[in-house]
Amino acid sequence: MITLSDILEALTGKRLASAERLTLSEAAIDSRQVLPGGMFFALPGERTDGHDFVGQAFERGALVAFVQREVAINRPCLDLTSESVELGPTLPNPPFMIRVSDTLRALQEIARFWRRKFSSRVIGITGSVGKSTTKEVVAEVLSQRYRTLKNPGNLNNEIGLPLTLLRLGAGYDCAVLEMGFYVPGEIAFLCELAQPQIGIITNVGTVHAERAGSQEAIARGKSELVQALPAAPEGIAILNHDDPWVRWMADKTRARVFYYGLSPAADLWADEIESQGLKGLRFRLHFGHETLHLRVPMLGRHAVQTALRAAAAGLVCGLSWQEIIQGLQQARNQLRLVAVRLPNGALVLDDSYNAAPESMLAALNLLNEIEGRKIAVLGDMLELGPYEAEGHRLVGIRAAEVADHLVTLGTRARMIAEAAVKAGLPAEQVVHVEDVPHAVEVLRHLLKEGDVVLIKGSHGLRMDRIVAALEETA
Repeated sequence: MITLSDILEALTGKRLASAERLTLSEAAIDSRQVLPGGMFFALPGERTDGHDFVGQAFERGALVAFVQREVAINRPCLDLTSESVELGPTLPNPPFMIRVSDTLRALQEIARFWRRKFSSRVIGITGSVGKSTTKEVVAEVLSQRYRTLKNPGNLNNEIGLPLTLLRLGAGYDCAVLEMGFYVPGEIAFLCELAQPQIGIITNVGTVHAERAGSQEAIARGKSELVQALPAAPEGIAILNHDDPWVRWMADKTRARVFYYGLSPAADLWADEIESQGLKGLRFRLHFGHETLHLRVPMLGRHAVQTALRAAAAGLVCGLSWQEIIQGLQQARNQLRLVAVRLPNGALVLDDSYNAAPESMLAALNLLNEIEGRKIAVLGDMLELGPYEAEGHRLVGIRAAEVADHLVTLGTRARMIAEAAVKAGLPAEQVVHVEDVPHAVEVLRHLLKEGDVVLIKGSHGLRMDRIVAALEETA
């Protein structure tokens, strides 16, 4: 566990012997998530200011709270904002505050310092689509041999990744870290904190084009991961051979390149892919002179790419095929798309976490593979920038080919509905709604036993509320 002495050294360059005795558990930025003996970082935000919750953090057991302004709480405060900080032989009794010039920067500096105390192998993962699921399955595979840390949920940014790094300890052999991308330089900064030796790139799509500007700009941003890797043989870049933008990254890294994909030109590749609906996926795997027949509990043909990434990570980390296969077969609980059977017998494919054109098309392909009357409930895809109209149009065309009924939700999703009608789906089988309650009402009247309904849209629409409402009343 990190000590107060570690923290002081990270922030001031000076260790204090008397601070060695105070050990701290996990860090939090939400006072409701503070654990006894933990640290609380009061981050100012657009809607809420963490400084307003320092008292609650102490009530929940925080020993130290980092602040960047005065807080009206009757607790001692160790001020580190002076350029000539003098650390005395004694420190305040906890709980107490530590004042810094910038609480976010303090969190990052402490995480940077803490990461460098351990020799754990770090695997960084980024990409436009599939990085969270890849993180989960890679961690499942590696945990067959190694004690593996991963960032929980989607804590993949300049706040979440440092919080994860502070959970590192001598007991961890590996850390699997998802890295999000919004603007140029962001992944480079996350890599500077995490120091990954292995990088996995899933693909380069159109999501976040609104911020990045173009697919080429997205590719440059994602390539910051492979550029940050150490030179071979320590550094290894696991790249998607099927994506030309990702193949382009091979020339941007000093690391050894390991390709995966559906082509024999890749180091690890798959063919004879057969989706078995909710029963999972079968495929043939090739590596060198080895050929293996696998069946894994992953949904949809597109999931073979996730399996390939996880298998590649296992191979470069020295796992046996038995360990890799066991990890892949235990991956069902790590996947975001889940199948929910409603009381009326209809089946819901809940993929409501997020959406981009690539993942939306993959989900529609899965819907197409399952028997039953098919209903697609599709919401807005956000942050597509110049690809917004084309992305929604392509999804609408595929929905017309797959779905018997289409329900669209949100302002942008109207383009999906219009494209579906133009592509041949009868207008009376298409309904557009503007909010979740209306979508639930439509589905309550529409759903019958034997139906299969896909629910997918960007996270901001909170389409998971549709699934929850249907489970209660269907």
